[in-house]
Amino acid sequence: MPSRLESALTELRAAVSPVRLPLVLPGAAEKQATVREITSQLDDYVLPRLATIDAPLLAVVGGSTGAGKSTLVNSLVGRRVTAPGVIRPTTRAPVLVHHPLDSRWFIDDRILPGLARSSGAAADSRAIQLVPEDTIPAGLAILDAPDIDSVVSENRQLAAQLLAAADLWLFVTSAARYADAVPWDFLLSAADRSAAVAVVLDRVPPQAMQEVPAHLGQMMTDRGLGESPLFAVPETTVDATGLLPASAIQPIRSWLASLARDSASRAEVVHRTLDGAIAALVRRAPTLASAVDDQLEAVRQLRDEVDHSYAEAVRTVGVQTADGTLLRGEVLARWHEFVGTGEFFRALEQKVSWLRDRVVAAFKGEPPGAGNLKVAVESGLEALLREQGDAAAERAEASWQAHSAGRELLQRSPEDLSRSSRDFAVDTARTIRDWQGAVLELVADEGMSKRSRARFLALGVNGVGVALMIVVFAHTGGLVGAEVGVAGGTAVLAQRVLEAVFGDQAVRRLAETAKEELDSRVEALMSQELLRYHRILDGLGLDPEQAVRLREAADGVERARAEGLPRSAGNGEQQLPAGEERRAIEAPTVRQVDLQTGSAEGPNDIVDAEIVEERPASQRGELR
Repeated sequence: MPSRLESALTELRAAVSPVRLPLVLPGAAEKQATVREITSQLDDYVLPRLATIDAPLLAVVGGSTGAGKSTLVNSLVGRRVTAPGVIRPTTRAPVLVHHPLDSRWFIDDRILPGLARSSGAAADSRAIQLVPEDTIPAGLAILDAPDIDSVVSENRQLAAQLLAAADLWLFVTSAARYADAVPWDFLLSAADRSAAVAVVLDRVPPQAMQEVPAHLGQMMTDRGLGESPLFAVPETTVDATGLLPASAIQPIRSWLASLARDSASRAEVVHRTLDGAIAALVRRAPTLASAVDDQLEAVRQLRDEVDHSYAEAVRTVGVQTADGTLLRGEVLARWHEFVGTGEFFRALEQKVSWLRDRVVAAFKGEPPGAGNLKVAVESGLEALLREQGDAAAERAEASWQAHSAGRELLQRSPEDLSRSSRDFAVDTARTIRDWQGAVLELVADEGMSKRSRARFLALGVNGVGVALMIVVFAHTGGLVGAEVGVAGGTAVLAQRVLEAVFGDQAVRRLAETAKEELDSRVEALMSQELLRYHRILDGLGLDPEQAVRLREAADGVERARAEGLPRSAGNGEQQLPAGEERRAIEAPTVRQVDLQTGSAEGPNDIVDAEIVEERPASQRGELR
């Protein structure tokens, strides 16, 4: 049954894995890489190691191109098991060397489940070549990784993946390149998550054996790796099989053998690295949550900006369809035609009531000009809606252009969002026709229920309908009387005509209803245009609850980690308190002494070919 810590880490993976940061924001690409790194760390190392805490210690040998990793691995094993060379990159597929008794730990996908297993040399970098070798003590496995600075990107990625799956980093650099930036990026990453690290400084010229290792040791101290062992391998020649002299790598072989032989020391190394990896995951998860928050905030901002653009279009149309703006031009000319030239306006001030009766009496059946007026209203209203729709699109597009994430979305969109959609003109015409139809239905329902039905029938549905539309277009403009000009006179006359049919209260109610109907249809029309932007934002797939889940999962892991890591798969109740490692890697069981000074090696002291061990050779249990 999974431990509480395993369950918490599984929940963390479930929270991290689906995180997507699609908007181009500062740091988003780095945080998206963090998603991959966290899931890979959990899959390749943390969860498999927790489930098999007794598995052999995995030491991954990594480093820069030409540092001598493969030569070191071959020399530690005592024969050529991985191919060094002068043509770079040389390491094609990772090679894992282990004791035959430990084969069961590596033939399945316990670690690095995404990599296939091979028993022979493989050119496929996504396969691990397994090499059983009885010169490797049981409890230890050595993996030769590709170059961390390989010219092949797949090799660099694989090297990083393998190092992240290591219990112990055996980091190889050379006297000529130990200060390079790329190796230090990896070493600082190791320091950040308290990984167990040992550094091998290879190919040190004899005359620089004191100066160069000391300088590297100081750099390690300054960067948080002051307690990590540092081994200096002198520049020397290899034998006919390409192996280094035994004396050159004896301290490394002995130190690794001591870890393999001592189960307690081996367990401490595993627990230190595992606990450090879990702690790093707990620290990084909230930064992902913050990145998700940033994405959601950017989406909210982008959405608000386009919403505001189209809300302004709806507001403008609402104002200009009620303040008399439309009562001019073609609409005004057709109204004149409809009511019988300008004598109505000349007489309006003096004889409104007489004019009202005359108009009503004059119209028998469908009045002439009603159809033309209806078309003029439709045309004027359509021009207004199209103008405001285009203006809203321009404002929305400009607001996104001012935002880096918005610019990226505009570039990716297959549609030109700087203008209205191709269907907008057709949709606008349909919206207006539908509104006019609704107005006609409205007056028809009202007219047939009134005692003034004869007057209604005399004007006809179209005549009454267009008169109501005229009233709507000046409904909230406060136009009362001829002194406000032609627009006011037009609206007042239309209102008087309608009052003669329906009465004043009914006219106000009908005008309010018709205006609300128009505003509602205009809002729906603009909303349809606005959906183009919303669909883009919704298509990003951002989950508003994702940040909450990340933080809760990280808190759950931290609480479970505080209870301690299991000491043994077979005895889960024995726990190692988080953060209380015994520094097995810094203080190996085999104590090493410099014969020239007689002093014991402390943290970050240089271990070179001159150093031997205090114990007799028969007790060293070293690599043979």
